[in-house]
Amino acid sequence: MGFLSVLSFAHRFIEERVSTGDTVIDATCGNGVDTRYLAELIGPRGTLYGFDIQEAALQRTAERLAPLAEEGRQPKLRLILGSHADMREHVDTAAHGQVGAIMFNFGYLPGADPSVITQAHSSIAALEAALALLRPGGIVTAVLYPGHEGGDREAAAIEAWASVLPQAVGQAIIYRMIQKPAAPYLIAVEKRK
Repeated sequence: MGFLSVLSFAHRFIEERVSTGDTVIDATCGNGVDTRYLAELIGPRGTLYGFDIQEAALQRTAERLAPLAEEGRQPKLRLILGSHADMREHVDTAAHGQVGAIMFNFGYLPGADPSVITQAHSSIAALEAALALLRPGGIVTAVLYPGHEGGDREAAAIEAWASVLPQAVGQAIIYRMIQKPAAPYLIAVEKRK
């Protein structure tokens, strides 16, 4: 049978906490896989924000979402060319404290310049913003990739951030293959208050 992949595990956590009509965020759109997953989960009554710093990522995401739009199943969508660290400024103030789930897939855009990577300082700022946007019981999932240049430092910084998160604010877990230190792994944080 085997264990779930880190993305499948993240999806399972989100499915338990998000319903049709919710507001969700893909903080790192990349090729749009997680964006499409979130869009299908919340349906046309929901609201989806997607962020990426690369125009190519937003174009790929829009292409992946196009069939949902054609079928009338796409949620209200805002794709934003900008840093995930600035997400609070782009999310409607009425949704602050109401977001059900925020997904991060750190690293670099597959098929693009691998030197353009997420950075620990902006990623931690984005995680802080995510906690402020979540509703109680909402979840942040962060898939980390320590196997690429710079990914190990970012993963260590995010893990350190999660390990000192006050338990009154959120509960954090790690899902990881411990025999493969360079393999992707998941940190998830459930907001408490």
